[in-house]
Amino acid sequence: MPHRTPLLDLLDDYLDRHVGEAGVVTRFRSFVTSEPDCFERSLLIGHVTGSAWIIDPTGSQTLLTHHAKLERWLQLGGHADGDPDVAAVALREAREESGMAEFRLVEPGIFDLDIHAIPERKGIPEHLHYDVRFLLEASQTAFVVSDESLDLAWVPLAELDTYSKEESMLRMREKSFERG
Repeated sequence: MPHRTPLLDLLDDYLDRHVGEAGVVTRFRSFVTSEPDCFERSLLIGHVTGSAWIIDPTGSQTLLTHHAKLERWLQLGGHADGDPDVAAVALREAREESGMAEFRLVEPGIFDLDIHAIPERKGIPEHLHYDVRFLLEASQTAFVVSDESLDLAWVPLAELDTYSKEESMLRMREKSFERG
């Protein structure tokens, strides 16, 4: 279990800072401790993913992707594909999906956690994404839309609900507001 220990430590730290989210942390910890292959997308019941809640240098906007497969506005992120360093996964996905090279990890700990279902697609059964989200600040605002996205957009945090009504997206916005 050594490859899972860093994530479990991050989860413990997250729980210390967000005691009101004990339910999701408990479910997350249970999955990670019981599934040795939790970082592999081949684990068909679910797997760990890494995401980036990217803010601009002013902290007033977030970069969202209009996800090509899910056809929804979401934060950037993706599969760990065996990498237990979920912060590195979030950074890699941010770079790949935005074409931007420079990001600053605002804090080393987890910004948000979410467990959500991904619908069946092309023979892959419905499964869960155990999504670990990190807060990144972009050093620039110019981006390139990758083939994983229908579009990218800098969205003012105050207008996020015109793009998404998803609870987890609105929760990340509130955490951004709380940070100032």
